[in-house]
Amino acid sequence: MLNYDAKLILAFGETITGNKKILDWLLKNGYPDLAALSYSIRGSEEAFKFLLKYYPRLAALDAAIDNNEKAYLWLKEHNYHFNIIFADACHGKPEALKWLMDHQLEGFISVAEKIRYFRENQYFDIHKPPF
Repeated sequence: MLNYDAKLILAFGETITGNKKILDWLLKNGYPDLAALSYSIRGSEEAFKFLLKYYPRLAALDAAIDNNEKAYLWLKEHNYHFNIIFADACHGKPEALKWLMDHQLEGFISVAEKIRYFRENQYFDIHKPPF
C-alpha cells in the first residue's frame, strides 16, 4: 500500500465511510485491489475471495484487521511489515500510530481511524448491501 499516492490513500479512506462515487472511480481507474479491500473491510465475502485469489496480501491485511492471528503470521512470514503496522493502527495501537506519524504517513492514520470507527460501529443487516 505504500506504493500508492497519498491522495489515492485518502480517497480509499472515503470509500470506507460509504462514498460510492469514489469507490466507482477506483474500479474504473485501475484500482480494483483498493475497491475490493474496501468492500471486504465492509463485510463482503465476494470481495474477500477476490482478494484471496488476486491480492493475497490484502486479503491477509483484511483478516488481520479482523484480529485473525493466522493472517498476522502470514503477513510476517511474507515480510509485509507495513500491513501489520497498518492493521495494528486500525486497532488504535499507539506504537503503530506513532510509527506512521514518524514516517510522515498521516494519510494512513486517517484511513486507519475510519476503519476503526466503522468496525466499532457496524451492525449487520442481512438485507442491506455494503453500500
